[in-house]
Amino acid sequence: MGPHPEGEDAFARLLSGNSTWCAHTHQHDPSLFPTLAKGQHPKVLWLGCSDSRVPETTITGLKPGDIFVHRNIANILHPGDLSAASVIEYAVAHVGVQHVVLCGHTSCGGVNAALGNSKIGVIDAWLLPLRALRARGKKTLEGLGEKERVQWLVEENVREGVRVLRGNSNVIEAAKGRGLTVHGVVYDIEKGTLKEVECPCAEGEMEAIEWAFETGKGGH
Repeated sequence: MGPHPEGEDAFARLLSGNSTWCAHTHQHDPSLFPTLAKGQHPKVLWLGCSDSRVPETTITGLKPGDIFVHRNIANILHPGDLSAASVIEYAVAHVGVQHVVLCGHTSCGGVNAALGNSKIGVIDAWLLPLRALRARGKKTLEGLGEKERVQWLVEENVREGVRVLRGNSNVIEAAKGRGLTVHGVVYDIEKGTLKEVECPCAEGEMEAIEWAFETGKGGH
């Protein structure tokens, strides 16, 4: 795609960029749009941050139709978030994705805010799970430099999100019934690379999670 005319505003660039992309796609992948119009069959549910620098389809080299997506500030999974819960249920129970990927990223504004003590506004309530992780990791964080503290909280937030996902009844059912897998990753904005985050379970943890959170069996 060529350069945009100087002075063109952001919305005009959006429309002209779509025209260019559409024409390019029709030429180089003519079956894409007719195929997508018949339905979607993504294999991956991506739960990520709203940050404009982390567009999931772009950074993975995939196409429209490949990834089912939900994004929010700092890729936080609140167990009571009905928006995220609805997306997870639909993607797992109805679309039938094979993988759920929770993606954090470096230089995350939400993480930086949670590591500070400034009052921001309504987002302060949204960031409470990050502050809880910060409190839990106080001793660890006190021994780290500024950059390392940010990286620690980014990764710990991903691990916590994976824990929440593992306790989702739809995820439990699909994991046991058809092998659905949950992954945690971090995207390095400066390098453009994805790194998988280890999210181990302690001995007996998954059994306890299933015992407490699995529903729909009609018994105890």
